[in-house]
Amino acid sequence: MEAAIAAPRAELAPSAPRILKIRINPDRIRDVIGSGGKTINEIIAKTGVTAIDIEQDGLVMITAVNGESGQAAYDWVYNLTREVTAGELFDGEVVRLMDFGAFVQILPGKDGMVHVSELAPWRVEKVTDIVKVGDKVKVKVIEIDEKGRVNLSMKQADGNVYSDEMRSKAGSKPDGNRPPKH
Repeated sequence: MEAAIAAPRAELAPSAPRILKIRINPDRIRDVIGSGGKTINEIIAKTGVTAIDIEQDGLVMITAVNGESGQAAYDWVYNLTREVTAGELFDGEVVRLMDFGAFVQILPGKDGMVHVSELAPWRVEKVTDIVKVGDKVKVKVIEIDEKGRVNLSMKQADGNVYSDEMRSKAGSKPDGNRPPKH
């Protein structure tokens, strides 16, 4: 046998079938299953895994025909059930605008709010001067409040691009200073 292979391979071949396991909080099982099984069926359909089995204690077993589909389903389940912590960075999508800020989806089924004061490194009059629904933005979690709401900041997250048009909409500040050019 050593003539054929000296040691076991460190990883399975990418095309090898596999079963991936993840343990989730049992209170979050309903988030994976969804209403009438909608979410779990969507995960199976879109990732191409064979099955997702969930035990009452929170053990999730994902049966996949290859590593790529298995990992995609694993990541989906992980992101549906994980807890967000202050300081984390996300690439999100603006899903709703209000006068006081923008709501950004950071994980499947998990939105946070960027207050108007956290949209840009200068004073912003209107939320729509900086973002619109559908924009992809980088955000940093600055706080999870006592009610479990996620508060986000764009100005504290590196990588957001602010156009000259956005800066010009901010106009002159009362002290005569213009917004900084980044």
